[in-house]
Amino acid sequence: MRKLFKGGTVLTLDKKLGNFEKADILIEGSTIVDVKATIEAEDCEVIDAAGMIVMPGLVDSHRHTWESVIRNIGADWSLQTYLSKIYYGGYGSLRRPQDDYIANLVGALEALDAGVTTMLDWSMIISPDHTEEMIRGLDDAGIRAVFAHGCPGDIEYWNAESTIDNADDARKIKEGHFSSRDQLLTMGLAIRGPEFSSWETSVKEIKLARELDAVCSMHLGFGTWGSTARSIEKLNEADLLGSDLNFVHANAVSPEEMRLLAEKGGSISVTPEVEMMMGHGYPAVGLAIENGVRPALGVDVVTSTGGDLFAQMKFALQAERARVNQQQLVKGVMPGPDLHLLARDVLEFATIEGARALMLEDKVGTLTPGKQADLIMVRTSDLNIFPVNDPTGTVVQFLNPANVDSVYVAGKAVKKDGKLLNVDLENLKKRANEARDHLLKEYRELVHQ
Repeated sequence: MRKLFKGGTVLTLDKKLGNFEKADILIEGSTIVDVKATIEAEDCEVIDAAGMIVMPGLVDSHRHTWESVIRNIGADWSLQTYLSKIYYGGYGSLRRPQDDYIANLVGALEALDAGVTTMLDWSMIISPDHTEEMIRGLDDAGIRAVFAHGCPGDIEYWNAESTIDNADDARKIKEGHFSSRDQLLTMGLAIRGPEFSSWETSVKEIKLARELDAVCSMHLGFGTWGSTARSIEKLNEADLLGSDLNFVHANAVSPEEMRLLAEKGGSISVTPEVEMMMGHGYPAVGLAIENGVRPALGVDVVTSTGGDLFAQMKFALQAERARVNQQQLVKGVMPGPDLHLLARDVLEFATIEGARALMLEDKVGTLTPGKQADLIMVRTSDLNIFPVNDPTGTVVQFLNPANVDSVYVAGKAVKKDGKLLNVDLENLKKRANEARDHLLKEYRELVHQ
């Protein structure tokens, strides 16, 4: 029940504790008890963390996990192509419950393998049976997750006049699976929001999320309509803004709307790589921070990119630096010498801000005594890492999932010595391939009807 991590380079990200060139971490059960230079404790499992960077597990604030069984199918998809193939009777409507189980299991294990200990699963619900299997997949993986209960991807749901919802199903799921916040899986709502359903439906679903004490996430403020919809402004006028609302993308919202979020509450989830490749708009990292909002990060869709946040940290940091640098170059000024956005900031986006966006900041995001023991260890002995001179810079600019040695969720090891524990990889491959083959076959038959 007690674990003592000895001698690692510890990035707590806790501003009061600071970071340590060398420190120990004591865990009891699922909870961090102490972090300091030296800890003497008996009756512990001692874990040698020498040669490791020990840090909080990463938090992915936006991922469509079921898409893992059709991963990499959309490397050349635009947003319009993605929507036409996934929604409106496409791949998303062809899934069987067993496909959703293996998809969420594989997708969550992919996240854990890459050091993501917490994520929001932005789901597309077909039926209660699908919901049960999605939740079971996350649970069997051992990840900490917010299951954001959504709706089918059909046209009757996804249009600006839609007044239908599945609120009764959401209430049943909350009662049946998420009665306590003191568990690895908690409840969220994945609503369409005012740009993909009627205004009345959006208001109803936001109120439902508050009834269920659930974070309420919606895609908003991107594409050609993002700048004219003024959705955040309308939500403020209706007195609906709050810290429990999570806005995904928000590439084209106005600075005034960002300032409303800074004042009234609400989080932004930036998925920089997918946004740049698909046509959502330029990532809103700079737009957010310039107006008082510190964004969270997400992978979004593994149809089009890999499921790790190390890549997203790089994309977020360099896209924003490139934006500001280009502004200076156009003026005939060489950028620098000081950069306006640092690696430390982006690491916080992938940990602290992700936890806050998911309403889990009291549990995860930093290695703070009293919080849950969600942590990862990354090897500093790997060829692409040594010699380490700046641990934070190393994490943000140099790491990839192969460098993740160990992963702990709520004090329990799910990966050690570079390998996931208790995972039958061959069986996973077999079941994932079966699900993939079913979806591809059904889709081919659909388009040739």
